[in-house]
Amino acid sequence: MLVRRGILAGVAGLVLLAGCAGAGTAKGPNGEPLEPLTVVTSTGEHNFMVEIADDEAERQQGLMHRDVLADDRGMLFQFPDVAERSFWMHNTPNSLDIIYIDPHGRIVSIAERVTPNSDAMIPSNGRASGVLEIRAGRADEIGARPGDRVRHPFFAE
Repeated sequence: MLVRRGILAGVAGLVLLAGCAGAGTAKGPNGEPLEPLTVVTSTGEHNFMVEIADDEAERQQGLMHRDVLADDRGMLFQFPDVAERSFWMHNTPNSLDIIYIDPHGRIVSIAERVTPNSDAMIPSNGRASGVLEIRAGRADEIGARPGDRVRHPFFAE
């Protein structure tokens, strides 16, 4: 009987630990996990928690139909290749800053305060494998410029 209670207590403890382990994990608006990303500029390191768009369906949906992003939130679009990129703001009701990033985490270009709900294509003006979308005006607030570094496991250092 004592052994049985010990086993049950051990199982209950493991269940509690498993529940607590995920409790501190940041979640996006639809429950998706957020990952840390850092933009390193002349003004310092700026930390964000980002949603990851790494398949075609997620990249197509992007931040359409979303509320304004918090200062420390964003979406990182990951592509399997390096190419000239173009984004648009179709069904995206809030202005964003779009940051194009090369495979080594260097900022290629920044499109600031892009027009909401626009179908106009916004080119990268250089080859990129990642694209970071953040709240409009945030890139300027943190002093982000082409050549600055973005740190995230997706980019090779």
